[in-house]
Amino acid sequence: MTTNSPLFDRIRVKPDRDRRVREELPGCQWPGCGAPASHRAPKGRLRATEYWRFCLEHVREYNNSYNFFAGMSDDAIATYQKEDVTGHRPTWKMGSLGGQRSQASRASFRRAGWAAEDPFDLFGDTRSGRAKPASEGRKVLNAQRRALDTLGLEANASRADIKKRFKTLVKQHHPDANGGDRRSEDRLREIIAAYNYLKTARFC
Repeated sequence: MTTNSPLFDRIRVKPDRDRRVREELPGCQWPGCGAPASHRAPKGRLRATEYWRFCLEHVREYNNSYNFFAGMSDDAIATYQKEDVTGHRPTWKMGSLGGQRSQASRASFRRAGWAAEDPFDLFGDTRSGRAKPASEGRKVLNAQRRALDTLGLEANASRADIKKRFKTLVKQHHPDANGGDRRSEDRLREIIAAYNYLKTARFC
């Protein structure tokens, strides 16, 4: 076999001993044990960032007797387990507020003096205690805005306004009311298409 082949340099031979540099491990903290401590074990529920250092044998023994809920009552354990589902963050039942803040919450909001920190009135009319009308609080997309423009309405138009305006425009641009004028017919098609789009978008 020739040693000048490019494939020869790629051959790997297992060394006679492990030459990898190994980190020096501290001694096991189990009483009377001096073996290398290769494993960590938590010190307890109230000391979450602190750990014991044990060897494999003693970390197994420690884990078998470890109780995270030691010192807690049954009710406290049940409450902890329930809150752990949401990461111990406060939650509310879906729809429990009905999409609006209660009178009491609005009052507490005003008393806290946060109204001055609501420049865009995201929390409703905090000065009068009234929430925003649904037509003002909804998000209007460009296509919906164009449909409203076709009907000659603003973005904050209510459902009743849209329906009333549609009926008025249909009567105004119907071919029978304009002697069969083709321009009026094209305008009527635009109005009907805009109204149907707003219905699909649940605007009316």
